[in-house]
Amino acid sequence: MNKLQHPSNNGVLGAPADWNQAELPCSALPITRAECDGQPAIVSYWRPTTEELTALNAGEAVALWVIGQTMPPVAVTVDLFDFD
Repeated sequence: MNKLQHPSNNGVLGAPADWNQAELPCSALPITRAECDGQPAIVSYWRPTTEELTALNAGEAVALWVIGQTMPPVAVTVDLFDFD
């Protein structure tokens, strides 16, 4: 998937301070700082490639990877609001 600059973006996240870019590159990620049921949240937007859309339409799953030893509360949704 390709990260997407979304009209609601109001921030950018970079790699953690001690991140080893040579081992696993981590580029800037446009984000939207928001709230979800009164809790602070960060939203990033992603657009599937044509190949990924084909796989999804064939029933393949979306995989969410989190680097580390635990999984923070996360959500995967589809943004249905059309800004075009």
